[in-house]
Amino acid sequence: MDKYFSMKTRATVRPKKQPADEIPSVLSATEQDLVRHVLNGYQLETDSLGGDPLLRRLKDSEVIRPMSATRNTVKALEGRGLIAPAGGGDDPLRIVWHLQQTKAAKKSGQ
Repeated sequence: MDKYFSMKTRATVRPKKQPADEIPSVLSATEQDLVRHVLNGYQLETDSLGGDPLLRRLKDSEVIRPMSATRNTVKALEGRGLIAPAGGGDDPLRIVWHLQQTKAAKKSGQ
């Protein structure tokens, strides 16, 4: 075979299947950032009134304070049904939030 031989082919690119835990695009950049961190091993915590949000990495307890996230950001995520308060924390003045299962995840039995 000739080493300069090339054959042009047409390849169609198909989009990959989107995972059930995909972050909705209707969220603001700050909301997307919080959800992305929670999906990647961080835990969202707030004070008892929902303010002062922080992200704590579960494997080594590293804490990140998102500068642009506020009480309203957490309230908006809760209002959309993406997060809910988790029960039973060590500190009664802190609320730990968890992600709600999406409709697709509930249908598949996860």
